[in-house]
Amino acid sequence: MLDLLLHNARLPTGQVVDIAIDQGRIRGIEPHLAAEAHRRIDLDGWLVSPPFVDSHFHLDSALTAGQPRHNLSGTLLEGIAIWSELKPTLDEEQIYGRARRLCEMAIAQGNLAIRSHVDTSDPRLTAVRALLRLRDDMRSWLDIQLIAFPQDGYLRLPAGRRQLQAALDLGLDGVGGIPHFERTATEGATSIAELCRLAAERGLPVDMHCDETDDPSSRHIETLAAETIRHGLQGRVTGSHLTSMHSMDNAYAGKLLGLMQQAEVHAIANPLINITLQGRYDSYPRRRGMTRVKELLAAGLRVGFGHDCVMDPWYRLGSHDMLEVASMGAHVGHLTGESELLDCYRAVTEHPAAILGLPDYGLAPGCRADLVVLQARDPIEAIRLRPARLYVIRGGRVIAETAPRHTRLSLHETSMLDLSRLD
Repeated sequence: MLDLLLHNARLPTGQVVDIAIDQGRIRGIEPHLAAEAHRRIDLDGWLVSPPFVDSHFHLDSALTAGQPRHNLSGTLLEGIAIWSELKPTLDEEQIYGRARRLCEMAIAQGNLAIRSHVDTSDPRLTAVRALLRLRDDMRSWLDIQLIAFPQDGYLRLPAGRRQLQAALDLGLDGVGGIPHFERTATEGATSIAELCRLAAERGLPVDMHCDETDDPSSRHIETLAAETIRHGLQGRVTGSHLTSMHSMDNAYAGKLLGLMQQAEVHAIANPLINITLQGRYDSYPRRRGMTRVKELLAAGLRVGFGHDCVMDPWYRLGSHDMLEVASMGAHVGHLTGESELLDCYRAVTEHPAAILGLPDYGLAPGCRADLVVLQARDPIEAIRLRPARLYVIRGGRVIAETAPRHTRLSLHETSMLDLSRLD
């Protein structure tokens, strides 16, 4: 007797199958499984996918938009200034409560893993303590990885070194940085060298906010790749944002791609936030700002997309819908070919799961039964429609359900069109 049988499930390949789930694992995927189950759900041919993964987020600042004021310039620097004003006033319960609400939003959207950067610049380490508690409390429903992030600068903040190391001692999962926010390019490079050495000593991954600027002379990804090789961290280092690559000349960008290949550095773009924050100092034409996703993929590098922010000092909008992120990435990156659209879908599922090192992730026998059922027929349609998440399944247990969307359009008394079944 199985725990759960998903009948008439459509795989991303288009094949319609039954999926047998027992003891938290996928036990079989094949057409017309003859098996009894405690619960059987007929999916009517809707799409079953591995869950969405947000590879870059900030849980500590989520849902704080307007406190103490809104970001009127829309720039990264004003967002940092607003957050610096707000964080001394926050206590652990406030941060925990908002972050938990965001996690519940994420689960409802089919997101079952989040890598969150947590600010270590507060001497109280309030956000660190709050999110460590949240990570443990949400473990049954959601995987959370926490990256130590020196928002005010690892070297620029006098106590930056000490506070980041204290945060790691409390149990954070990885090492972050923000080299383009240090006082000089030299100090930025020094911060990368120190942080990579620290990660190597502690056996931790690195995920660094890197070159989040329109300035093409911001070239810290070069140093990050070099330090990755120096410390033997290949495959364990991620460069997030990398927006300056959008503004670089092609000759230099080509050199960087080669270095990143050699270092096996992963890349994370944040389409919603990159397109919002970048280009703010331009008149016209205005730069898009998102990194060179198409070229990174062509170079064989692993690229994930992150949501980055939801209703905080940097981004007033957002619902933690990773399909919205994939859609923006497709538009901004000119990734509209069939294979490119599938790459955008993989950038919010398979690729970030690999970047985070999630064990047993996927849609195959033996994998953990973490799944999302979408009211769509294939991944490209899912990006186009951003459909209802009919079921969210964690370890073989349904933890969220949404009623199918059914719209009936009445134009004449004798003519009715069901818009929910336009396959």
